[in-house]
Amino acid sequence: MTLEQKAKEIADILDYYFPNPPIPLQHKDAYTLLISVLLSAQCTDERVNKVTPFLFAKADNPFQMILLSVEEIREIIRPCGLSPRKSQAIYDLSNVLVQKYAGNVPNTFEELEELSGVGHKTASVVMSQWYGVPAFPVDTHIHRLAERWGLSNGKNVEKTEEDLKKLFPMESWNKIHLQIIFFGRSFCPARGHKKENCPICNKYGVLE
Repeated sequence: MTLEQKAKEIADILDYYFPNPPIPLQHKDAYTLLISVLLSAQCTDERVNKVTPFLFAKADNPFQMILLSVEEIREIIRPCGLSPRKSQAIYDLSNVLVQKYAGNVPNTFEELEELSGVGHKTASVVMSQWYGVPAFPVDTHIHRLAERWGLSNGKNVEKTEEDLKKLFPMESWNKIHLQIIFFGRSFCPARGHKKENCPICNKYGVLE
């Protein structure tokens, strides 16, 4: 079996279990999605979704956000971890959005990645999930599963993203990265993983 054939079969398995994966972070527009993704760094989506209602009740757009102090933002988002860095980034990027983009979130990778606290993965999520531009956001979970399933031996998320983009059709990227996340949570966790209980690992004899 070629790597391309394996990828096709894995895509079929993902389609079977998660045909229409939802976006796990609660949001109402590009700005609230951007902030939620930024907060999700080294934090679970579940915890982010518990914190953002309190933050967005005070400021759900960049104009309101810059009326808060960095300390106020930090206190609200503290449960998400890395609050000093994240609160400063939220304030700084909101200020840039107001000053440079009239409060709008830009729709190019280059402009997004120039914003404070926004790396390629965060930009990819916004581009794919809000603007519908083909992208393949790779976080540590997708990186781990791609290696476990033998789809990539990339030493970093950038190389894994490159490998996965070659294996899966561009039109599937926006959905399949979500499918991998949900599949990993349900069948292929980092800890306590049992190969016989995972429809992908069990089929392909993937080793830990």
